Amino acid sequence: MNDDQLLRYSRHILLDEIGIEGQTRLLESHALVIGMGGLGAAALPYLAAAGVGTLTIVDDDSVDLTNLQRQIIHTTESVGQPKVASAQAAIARLNPDVRVNAVQRRLDADAIGELLDGVSVVLDCSDNFGTRQATNLACVRAGAPLVSGAAIRFDGQISVFDSRAGGPCYACLFPPDEPAPDVACATMGVFSPMVGMVGTVQAAEALKLITGIGRSLAGRLLMLDGLSMEWTTMRIAREPSCTVCGGAH
Repeated sequence: MNDDQLLRYSRHILLDEIGIEGQTRLLESHALVIGMGGLGAAALPYLAAAGVGTLTIVDDDSVDLTNLQRQIIHTTESVGQPKVASAQAAIARLNPDVRVNAVQRRLDADAIGELLDGVSVVLDCSDNFGTRQATNLACVRAGAPLVSGAAIRFDGQISVFDSRAGGPCYACLFPPDEPAPDVACATMGVFSPMVGMVGTVQAAEALKLITGIGRSLAGRLLMLDGLSMEWTTMRIAREPSCTVCGGAH
């Protein structure tokens, strides 16, 4: 770690739980972030600011004017640009030492799996059931920890799915053979700060997993009711009959 890095990350280094060793782990880590919408727009700047050395960002969409109500990594000047290009430029301004790999395409489980080599943690910031299931399947196959978030209207939820410890996967909670709910922001709306609150918690969980500090949300689903501002925690367990991870342990 050079002098500039010691100064930039000094407030992390002052934390006994992180220190020099934890910050070095962050600098050497690689996070895969799927989705550059509201959740990814909130999580990504904190990952970059914290010094995650390599970020691979994935999204097949372009910035639309309707995105700007909540997707704060993009600007009015970004409208019409690929979201990954807009986010990559924003991260370069925030922390030019972070390496950003931009992937502009929609991925299935096999394609996601090809991106997991050397990845420390995966953040699912997507906005559709199919991508969430594909991401979960790829992470179970690779044994990669997954930080999953979702937000719609005034509600948010976050969990960590980490098959390395024999915990549940996303499909244990939301079986892939059940009908996918229609919960698109375009039809139901979303309260702007909800994606920020969920996305920043995702970033916090990812940084904890990388540095090995604290207790992750693995085995727990954290839910937020934004109208009453009440957090609720529900415990979740691995489903032995799960078609994704049931025979993996």
